[in-house]
Order: sequence, then structure tokens, then C-alpha cells
Amino acid sequence: MDTEALYYLLALQKVKNIGDISAKKLLRHFGSAKAIFEAAKRNDIDVQDIGSVMIQSLRQFDEWQKVSDELKYIEQNRIKAVTIFDKEYPYRLQHAPDGPVLFFYQGNVDLNSPKMLSIVGTRNITAYGKRVVAGFMEVLAPYKPVIVSGLAYGVDVEAHFNALKHDLPTIAVLGHGFQRIYPSVHQKIARQMLDNGGLITEFWHTDPVDRNNFLKRNRIIAGISEAVLVVESGEKGGALVTADIANSYNRDVFAVPGRIFDNFSMGCNNLIKNNKAALVTRAEDIINMLRWTENKVKPASPQLNLFVDLTDDEQLIFDLLQAESKLSLDEIAVMLQMPVSKTAQVLLQMELKNVITSLPGKVYELL
Repeated sequence: MDTEALYYLLALQKVKNIGDISAKKLLRHFGSAKAIFEAAKRNDIDVQDIGSVMIQSLRQFDEWQKVSDELKYIEQNRIKAVTIFDKEYPYRLQHAPDGPVLFFYQGNVDLNSPKMLSIVGTRNITAYGKRVVAGFMEVLAPYKPVIVSGLAYGVDVEAHFNALKHDLPTIAVLGHGFQRIYPSVHQKIARQMLDNGGLITEFWHTDPVDRNNFLKRNRIIAGISEAVLVVESGEKGGALVTADIANSYNRDVFAVPGRIFDNFSMGCNNLIKNNKAALVTRAEDIINMLRWTENKVKPASPQLNLFVDLTDDEQLIFDLLQAESKLSLDEIAVMLQMPVSKTAQVLLQMELKNVITSLPGKVYELL
């Protein structure tokens, strides 16, 4: 993206009363952030759900010097600004209605990696939680997933540490700008992640460390990965917020159960009890449900049985592929609003029935 386009997107990001959903509506209508500001000056904005308060905020925006300062900081520190117009923008976040219009990135990992798992949980991790994270990561390591978390105390930093230990790329989504690392004791591991993974934030380097920012960043943790694993959580907490967001994005959510009297197992147990997360007791459960294994069952014959009986879910996928020709696993899941793990299971059954065939890249078509 050229400097002028980024300049106006930065400005749009800071306009009061306009969030990411509204910003996307305006960008779809006008094509660029610069055109939005020009239309606001002419009082020529007629976009559904964009009211007078938002339009007035656009017209009154006067923090252009701060925009210039931030742009200078980005350029001087070689920070990558990733926008919804860029091919590097994570395709999974494209399907999140409130995904950020713009975020900043430092690191060397593919943000569209096919295997990405977010791991979240309590800041007060127990010995049980540490054992779970370490054990799961050892089993997941051969599959080379990108591990995503928030660099906080507890489960977050344990996830990052064990990922690096097994040479897995790991990404931290920050609740502040790149001028600082919070908590400061995690600066060393943050630097290590720049060599094998990266740091992501949607906040400017001048933004303060604020609790609401950490809650806001949870939607990126939930949206950038194909699934979220909750290791330990109290009855309330940011990990449960992330799980709820992941469910709203139609992501798979997994939870590790614990003893019913343990405070930091209550959140996980409640997720499982309320059918908001799948129970996992070993890493292989995640590998199987996300179909990370390379051992696929191949149909004995490519010939389609015209009289095969299809379940309701299989019929939905059959009709969709008939209309669209070829689709990826993620595309099918999104279009049918079906969890990825369930979609994968249905697709496998359809392969066994010789109804569909799988192509490289988890793409499917009818036989």
C-alpha cells in the first residue's frame, strides 16, 4: 500500500464513533479512506447504518499531525502495516465482521499459514495447566502449526515458550503498541518470537496500556486461527471472552477439563457443559478434529454411486459443490456456517461414499 493510502487509513482508524464494521462499510462504498474524508467534507455520505454522528466525527477529525507522527514511527522502525486491501491480510480475519481494517506486524511468519492454533487461559496457571501446555505442544510439534496467544502471564507465555522450545512459529497479539512490551518481563521471549513468529497489534505506539485494549485484541486471537484451545480459566475471564468470540466467528473451540472444585477449571468445564467447546484430553484430539494428519482414507473407486444416501449435512455440501465446482474446507465451513471440525468430518464421510474427491490444499469437488 502506498504512503498516502496508509496515511488516510491510519486517520480513519482514529476517528471517534467509527469502528471496524462501519469503516469497512464506508471503504466498500467509497473505495478508499481518502475518498471517505473527501465525501465527508462535501457532506456527501449516504451509506446504510452510517449516521449523522459518524459523519460529523469524520468532518471534525483534526488529529492529522498525530497521523503523520505514527506514519513516521512505522517507517523508521520498519513495521509492516497490513490492511484489508493487502494479500498478506489473514484470510480467516476477512471472515470476521469486526476484524481490524488495519494492524501492524513485526516478524517472519506466514499469517495465512494453513495450520494455526490459538491457545488461551488464565494468568494464574497451575502446575496442571503447565503440564497440559507442555505435553500438548510436544505432540503438536511434528505438524508445525503456528501457535497464537497474547503474551500475558500464565497460559499465554507458557504457550509461546513451549512453541519456541519445539521450534514452532508463534505469534503474540498485543494489547498495546510496539513502543513497549507488557508485561516487561516478557521482553526477552518477545524478541525471540521475532526470529520465529512475530508480534501483531492494532494499536499505535502512543496508545496506553489499557484493560479494554486487551479485551479488544482478543477478537484477533480468536479470528486469525482455525481453532482456539482453552487450557485453564476461571468462571470469568478474558479466555472465555476469546472463546465466545471464536464461536461467533464459527471457529472450533476446544477446552481441557479439570476437577470440578478447581477454580481455574470452572471456565473450561462450563464451556464443555454448555456445548461451547469440544472436550479434549490429549493433543491427538485436536489433530484429528482439525484433520492435520496426512493419513487420509482414499476412496476405493472414483465412480459415484448415484443412489447413495446422503445425510442432511452431506446434501448441503453436495448442493454447494454442485453450484460452486471447487471449494476449500474453510470456504465450505464459512458458507454453510458449520464448524470446521464438523465440516471436515462430513467431507470425510462423503469421500468414503465416493461422492467427492479431495485436491491439494484441502480443496474438494464432486466426482
